[in-house]
Amino acid sequence: MLNGIIVLNKPRGMTSSDCVYKLRKILHIKKIGHAGTLDPEVNGVLPIAIGQATKLIELMHLKPKSYLGKGMLGQATDSYDLDGKILATKKILEPFSSNEIELVMKKLTGNIKQLPPIYSAVRVNGKRLYEYAREGIEVERPEREVRVYNYTLTSDPIYDSELKTESFSFSVKCSKGTYVRSLVNDLGEILNVPAVMTELTRTESSGYDMSQAVTLEDIEANIDTPNKWLQSINTFFSDLTNIELSTEQFSRVKNGASVRLNNVPDIVALSYNGIVKAIYKKKGKEYRPDLMLLKNE
Repeated sequence: MLNGIIVLNKPRGMTSSDCVYKLRKILHIKKIGHAGTLDPEVNGVLPIAIGQATKLIELMHLKPKSYLGKGMLGQATDSYDLDGKILATKKILEPFSSNEIELVMKKLTGNIKQLPPIYSAVRVNGKRLYEYAREGIEVERPEREVRVYNYTLTSDPIYDSELKTESFSFSVKCSKGTYVRSLVNDLGEILNVPAVMTELTRTESSGYDMSQAVTLEDIEANIDTPNKWLQSINTFFSDLTNIELSTEQFSRVKNGASVRLNNVPDIVALSYNGIVKAIYKKKGKEYRPDLMLLKNE
């Protein structure tokens, strides 16, 4: 049975669920799920967990995500991207400097409170915000705290003297639950001009980046050689201290028994024959099971 993580380079025009559905058919496997939804028109890193790796999905969400994107000043939509209905336009008669834009980006860095877009999957009273939006029902959006590690320009903004708009390219590193569309919209609000996100690519998620990403076509072409497109569960825990168990220790771990370890961190990966079988945490003087991965092979 396959166990591991596919770092999929999701194409534009497909939902994250579409990708899981297609992989389920390609691989003939039911135990599969993605970590961190990407909007249909956003491409880039979409981690897909298979087999025992599905146990890691909640942990995968906790690692930061990185993006490269583009925004435009002079227009705003209800979805905060180009898929939405135009709500406002304003001619940019005097373009903003790189410094002016970056000063606002700094204000949107750190622990910030953010309103999700009305067209998003956030649930309110058991119903997703986009469902309310499609029905034309106004609902109070839940403000929530997210962390933005960095939000910076990647090049000087470009002014269109004919359309009187200004475009900018940016990079963002942020926590789970951050809407990059909202960061672009909020930047415009602080500058007192409409703003919309025009393009987005996720470059890193769950500890994996584009250098490890594969396409659906890559997987289909190399279906019999999974080492070309499947990351082992071990790679997800590469930042933990790894303890190789003896046969006697492993027989105890298989039964969920505690173990005594000396001079190691409070959380460790326990391996047998080089394969991670469990994550143990220190409780008192002993280490006890936190996550069991006994079927990882």
